[in-house]
Amino acid sequence: MDRVERARENRLKYLGSGNARLEATDPEFVAMQERLLYGEIVSHGTLTDSQRLLIILVVLAAGQTLEPLDEQTEAALRLGVCPEEIREALYQVAPYAGFPRAAAALKIVNAVFVRHGLPLPLADMGTVTEESRFRDGLAAQKTIFGDGIDAMHAGAAPGQRDIMVNYLSSFCFGDIYTRKGLDLKTRELLTFAIIATLGGCEPQLKAHTQGNVSMGNSKQNLVDAIAQMLPYIGFPRALNALACVNAVLPEDN
Repeated sequence: MDRVERARENRLKYLGSGNARLEATDPEFVAMQERLLYGEIVSHGTLTDSQRLLIILVVLAAGQTLEPLDEQTEAALRLGVCPEEIREALYQVAPYAGFPRAAAALKIVNAVFVRHGLPLPLADMGTVTEESRFRDGLAAQKTIFGDGIDAMHAGAAPGQRDIMVNYLSSFCFGDIYTRKGLDLKTRELLTFAIIATLGGCEPQLKAHTQGNVSMGNSKQNLVDAIAQMLPYIGFPRALNALACVNAVLPEDN
Protein backbone atom coordinates (compact mmCIF):
# COMPACT_ATOMS: atom_id res chain seq x y z
CA MET A 1 0.00 0.00 0.00
CA ASP A 2 1.42 3.41 -0.93
CA ARG A 3 1.25 6.43 1.34
CA VAL A 4 -1.69 7.95 -0.55
CA GLU A 5 -3.86 4.93 0.18
CA ARG A 6 -2.52 4.69 3.75
CA ALA A 7 -3.43 8.35 4.25
CA ARG A 8 -7.02 7.66 3.18
CA GLU A 9 -7.32 4.61 5.45
CA ASN A 10 -5.71 6.21 8.48
CA ARG A 11 -7.66 9.44 8.11
CA LEU A 12 -10.85 7.41 8.13
CA LYS A 13 -9.61 5.45 11.15
CA TYR A 14 -8.68 8.53 13.17
CA LEU A 15 -11.09 11.21 11.99
CA GLY A 16 -13.95 9.36 10.34
CA SER A 17 -15.69 10.65 7.23
CA GLY A 18 -15.71 14.26 6.22
CA ASN A 19 -13.42 16.64 4.41
CA ALA A 20 -10.24 18.13 5.78
CA ARG A 21 -10.11 21.83 6.51
CA LEU A 22 -8.97 23.85 3.49
CA GLU A 23 -9.62 20.95 1.10
CA ALA A 24 -11.92 23.05 -1.06
CA THR A 25 -9.54 26.00 -1.32
CA ASP A 26 -6.09 24.41 -0.91
CA PRO A 27 -6.22 20.78 -2.00
CA GLU A 28 -2.46 20.53 -2.61
CA PHE A 29 -1.69 21.80 0.88
CA VAL A 30 -4.13 19.32 2.41
CA ALA A 31 -2.67 16.46 0.35
CA MET A 32 0.87 17.25 1.58
CA GLN A 33 -0.32 17.45 5.18
CA GLU A 34 -2.39 14.29 5.18
CA ARG A 35 0.06 12.15 3.25
CA LEU A 36 2.80 13.06 5.70
CA LEU A 37 0.75 12.73 8.88
CA TYR A 38 -1.61 9.88 8.02
CA GLY A 39 0.27 8.28 5.14
CA GLU A 40 3.66 8.10 6.85
CA ILE A 41 3.96 9.16 10.47
CA VAL A 42 1.02 7.39 12.14
CA SER A 43 1.86 4.12 10.37
CA HIS A 44 5.43 4.08 11.63
CA GLY A 45 7.17 3.65 14.95
CA THR A 46 6.66 2.38 18.46
CA LEU A 47 3.81 4.53 19.77
CA THR A 48 0.30 3.25 20.39
CA ASP A 49 -2.72 5.04 18.97
CA SER A 50 -3.52 6.31 22.47
CA GLN A 51 -0.01 7.71 22.96
CA ARG A 52 -0.12 9.41 19.56
CA LEU A 53 -3.43 11.07 20.24
CA LEU A 54 -2.53 12.24 23.74
CA ILE A 55 0.70 13.69 22.36
CA ILE A 56 -1.23 15.54 19.67
CA LEU A 57 -3.66 16.94 22.24
CA VAL A 58 -0.95 18.30 24.56
CA VAL A 59 1.03 19.70 21.63
CA LEU A 60 -2.03 21.57 20.37
CA ALA A 61 -2.76 22.85 23.89
CA ALA A 62 0.81 23.87 24.71
CA GLY A 63 1.23 25.58 21.35
CA GLN A 64 -2.25 27.14 21.50
CA THR A 65 -3.03 25.71 18.09
CA LEU A 66 -6.60 25.15 19.14
CA GLU A 67 -8.56 24.86 15.89
CA PRO A 68 -7.79 21.13 15.36
CA LEU A 69 -8.40 20.28 19.02
CA ASP A 70 -12.08 19.47 18.56
CA GLU A 71 -11.53 16.87 15.83
CA GLN A 72 -8.49 15.38 17.56
CA THR A 73 -10.51 14.95 20.76
CA GLU A 74 -13.16 13.21 18.68
CA ALA A 75 -10.42 10.99 17.24
CA ALA A 76 -9.18 10.11 20.72
CA LEU A 77 -12.65 9.11 21.87
CA ARG A 78 -13.23 7.15 18.64
CA LEU A 79 -10.07 5.12 19.22
CA GLY A 80 -10.92 4.33 22.83
CA VAL A 81 -8.96 6.89 24.83
CA CYS A 82 -10.81 7.45 28.11
CA PRO A 83 -12.19 10.95 28.81
CA GLU A 84 -10.26 10.93 32.08
CA GLU A 85 -7.02 10.27 30.21
CA ILE A 86 -7.74 13.17 27.86
CA ARG A 87 -8.47 15.49 30.76
CA GLU A 88 -5.37 14.41 32.68
CA ALA A 89 -3.20 14.98 29.62
CA LEU A 90 -4.43 18.57 29.47
CA TYR A 91 -3.94 19.07 33.20
CA GLN A 92 -0.33 17.99 32.60
CA VAL A 93 0.07 21.04 30.37
CA ALA A 94 -0.51 23.51 33.21
CA PRO A 95 2.84 23.28 35.07
CA TYR A 96 4.84 23.59 31.85
CA ALA A 97 2.86 25.89 29.56
CA GLY A 98 0.70 27.65 32.15
CA PHE A 99 -2.87 27.49 33.40
CA PRO A 100 -4.35 29.76 30.70
CA ARG A 101 -3.20 27.50 27.85
CA ALA A 102 -4.49 24.40 29.61
CA ALA A 103 -7.79 26.16 30.39
CA ALA A 104 -8.28 27.29 26.79
CA ALA A 105 -7.84 23.70 25.61
CA LEU A 106 -10.11 22.32 28.33
CA LYS A 107 -12.98 24.56 27.18
CA ILE A 108 -12.86 23.00 23.72
CA VAL A 109 -12.43 19.45 24.98
CA ASN A 110 -15.24 19.83 27.51
CA ALA A 111 -17.57 20.95 24.70
CA VAL A 112 -16.77 17.68 22.90
CA PHE A 113 -17.50 15.73 26.10
CA VAL A 114 -20.86 17.49 26.43
CA ARG A 115 -21.65 16.66 22.81
CA HIS A 116 -21.05 13.00 23.67
CA GLY A 117 -23.32 13.19 26.70
CA LEU A 118 -20.53 12.79 29.24
CA PRO A 119 -21.37 14.19 32.68
CA LEU A 120 -19.13 17.02 33.84
CA PRO A 121 -17.16 17.38 35.92
CA LEU A 122 -15.51 14.02 35.42
CA ALA A 123 -14.62 11.98 38.50
CA ASP A 124 -12.00 13.40 40.85
CA MET A 125 -8.51 12.03 40.27
CA GLY A 126 -6.54 13.90 42.92
CA THR A 127 -4.72 11.87 45.57
CA VAL A 128 -2.99 14.47 47.75
CA THR A 129 -4.13 16.66 50.62
CA GLU A 130 -2.87 20.08 51.65
CA GLU A 131 -0.73 18.31 54.22
CA SER A 132 0.65 15.60 51.91
CA ARG A 133 1.16 17.37 48.58
CA PHE A 134 4.80 18.35 49.19
CA ARG A 135 5.75 14.95 50.59
CA ASP A 136 3.95 12.98 47.90
CA GLY A 137 5.17 15.28 45.16
CA LEU A 138 8.75 14.94 46.32
CA ALA A 139 8.37 11.15 46.29
CA ALA A 140 7.10 11.25 42.70
CA GLN A 141 9.90 13.63 41.74
CA LYS A 142 12.52 11.29 43.19
CA THR A 143 10.94 8.29 41.50
CA ILE A 144 11.60 10.00 38.17
CA PHE A 145 14.83 11.89 38.82
CA GLY A 146 16.43 10.14 41.78
CA ASP A 147 17.89 11.44 45.00
CA GLY A 148 19.70 14.25 43.19
CA ILE A 149 16.57 16.26 43.91
CA ASP A 150 17.84 16.61 47.50
CA ALA A 151 20.98 18.34 46.25
CA MET A 152 18.90 20.65 44.05
CA HIS A 153 16.77 21.60 47.04
CA ALA A 154 19.82 22.13 49.24
CA GLY A 155 21.44 24.36 46.63
CA ALA A 156 18.43 26.61 46.10
CA ALA A 157 19.07 30.21 47.15
CA PRO A 158 16.93 31.24 50.15
CA GLY A 159 14.97 33.79 48.14
CA GLN A 160 14.27 31.25 45.38
CA ARG A 161 13.16 28.28 47.44
CA ASP A 162 9.47 28.81 46.79
CA ILE A 163 10.00 28.34 43.06
CA MET A 164 12.78 25.74 43.16
CA VAL A 165 11.46 23.68 46.06
CA ASN A 166 7.95 24.40 47.28
CA TYR A 167 6.06 25.14 44.08
CA LEU A 168 7.92 22.58 41.99
CA SER A 169 7.53 19.67 44.39
CA SER A 170 4.10 20.61 45.75
CA PHE A 171 2.32 21.85 42.64
CA CYS A 172 4.01 20.31 39.60
CA PHE A 173 4.73 16.92 41.11
CA GLY A 174 2.34 16.88 44.07
CA ASP A 175 -0.85 18.31 42.61
CA ILE A 176 -0.32 17.00 39.06
CA TYR A 177 1.96 13.96 38.81
CA THR A 178 0.28 12.11 41.67
CA ARG A 179 -3.14 12.25 40.05
CA LYS A 180 -4.83 9.07 38.89
CA GLY A 181 -5.81 8.55 35.25
CA LEU A 182 -2.30 8.47 33.77
CA ASP A 183 0.78 6.68 35.07
CA LEU A 184 4.15 8.35 35.55
CA LYS A 185 5.51 6.79 32.36
CA THR A 186 2.78 8.43 30.28
CA ARG A 187 3.00 11.74 32.14
CA GLU A 188 6.73 11.92 31.44
CA LEU A 189 6.21 11.20 27.74
CA LEU A 190 3.59 13.96 27.56
CA THR A 191 5.82 16.35 29.51
CA PHE A 192 8.58 15.75 26.98
CA ALA A 193 6.13 16.61 24.19
CA ILE A 194 4.90 19.75 25.95
CA ILE A 195 8.41 21.10 26.60
CA ALA A 196 9.52 20.32 23.05
CA THR A 197 6.51 22.25 21.75
CA LEU A 198 7.43 25.34 23.76
CA GLY A 199 10.96 25.53 22.38
CA GLY A 200 13.90 27.22 24.08
CA CYS A 201 13.73 24.82 27.02
CA GLU A 202 16.65 22.57 26.16
CA PRO A 203 17.96 22.07 29.72
CA GLN A 204 14.53 20.92 30.88
CA LEU A 205 14.08 18.80 27.75
CA LYS A 206 17.35 17.01 28.46
CA ALA A 207 16.33 16.42 32.08
CA HIS A 208 13.01 14.95 31.00
CA THR A 209 14.71 12.82 28.37
CA GLN A 210 16.50 11.11 31.25
CA GLY A 211 13.27 11.10 33.24
CA ASN A 212 11.55 9.25 30.41
CA VAL A 213 14.24 6.60 30.37
CA SER A 214 13.92 6.20 34.13
CA MET A 215 10.18 5.60 33.67
CA GLY A 216 10.70 2.98 30.95
CA ASN A 217 10.28 4.98 27.75
CA SER A 218 12.96 4.11 25.20
CA LYS A 219 14.97 6.45 23.03
CA GLN A 220 12.96 5.24 20.05
CA ASN A 221 9.74 6.13 21.87
CA LEU A 222 11.02 9.70 22.21
CA VAL A 223 12.19 9.86 18.59
CA ASP A 224 8.78 8.62 17.47
CA ALA A 225 7.10 11.20 19.70
CA ILE A 226 9.15 13.91 17.99
CA ALA A 227 8.07 12.58 14.59
CA GLN A 228 4.44 12.68 15.74
CA MET A 229 4.89 16.30 16.83
CA LEU A 230 6.67 17.40 13.67
CA PRO A 231 3.59 18.35 11.59
CA TYR A 232 2.36 20.51 14.47
CA ILE A 233 5.58 22.19 15.68
CA GLY A 234 7.77 22.28 12.56
CA PHE A 235 11.33 21.23 11.91
CA PRO A 236 13.30 23.74 14.05
CA ARG A 237 11.73 22.68 17.34
CA ALA A 238 11.60 19.03 16.29
CA LEU A 239 15.31 19.02 15.41
CA ASN A 240 16.18 20.83 18.64
CA ALA A 241 14.28 18.15 20.57
CA LEU A 242 16.08 15.42 18.64
CA ALA A 243 19.43 17.02 19.45
CA CYS A 244 18.54 17.00 23.16
CA VAL A 245 17.63 13.33 23.00
CA ASN A 246 20.88 12.49 21.21
CA ALA A 247 22.91 14.51 23.73
CA VAL A 248 21.49 12.50 26.62
CA LEU A 249 21.19 9.18 24.80
CA PRO A 250 23.94 8.84 22.15
CA GLU A 251 23.24 6.57 19.23
CA ASP A 252 25.53 3.82 20.53
CA ASN A 253 23.17 3.48 23.51
